[in-house]
Amino acid sequence: MTGAEFQMLLSGAWTTIWISALAILGGVPLGLVLGLGRVAGIPVLSQVLALYISIGRATPLVTLVLLLFVGLPVIGINIDAVTAGVLTLLLNTATFNAEIWRSVYESFPRGQVEAAQAVGMTKPLIFRRIMLPQMSMAALPGLMNEATLLIKASPAIAVIGIVDLTRVTDRISARTYEPLPPIIAAGIIYMLIIAGMVRLQRMLENRAAKRAV
Repeated sequence: MTGAEFQMLLSGAWTTIWISALAILGGVPLGLVLGLGRVAGIPVLSQVLALYISIGRATPLVTLVLLLFVGLPVIGINIDAVTAGVLTLLLNTATFNAEIWRSVYESFPRGQVEAAQAVGMTKPLIFRRIMLPQMSMAALPGLMNEATLLIKASPAIAVIGIVDLTRVTDRISARTYEPLPPIIAAGIIYMLIIAGMVRLQRMLENRAAKRAV
């Protein structure tokens, strides 16, 4: 591989990283809202959110990105490919994150909540001061695992023309007629990205453990 081709791979990797990062940063809090909405017990809303989450988890990324990029303009909402790509990944990861948050919320020790209520703390304060910090720590492995899966599934957005790492690999392969070198290079880059995510998870866990002490 030439230096220019390697530069193309790095450019594609950067596109994959920042689009995935935007989706992850938006998908984690959105998943929290969806998860809490589902367990809130509000009539109709809980059922609607449960249906939305089920459909979102079952819909392939390629189908979703095409639906947004091609379908939204039909109803007068025009978006570019990058916006459609970010929204696709965000909406997809939010549905999986919602189930992670819901599971963590439902397994939270109720004794702590009852003790806080006994000393006069309000529900919003209990959630913010007591529940959310512990829930975040418990949800971290699942959220990070979902984030890594999202990065590995992100090549689906290339179908609408986004030049991510996988699409760059295809272009180099088509140009050089030697698919193996760019594929190996792309695989190594993906592994480095995932390794960075694992390292970030460990740093966050260590930081949370120090705060707990």
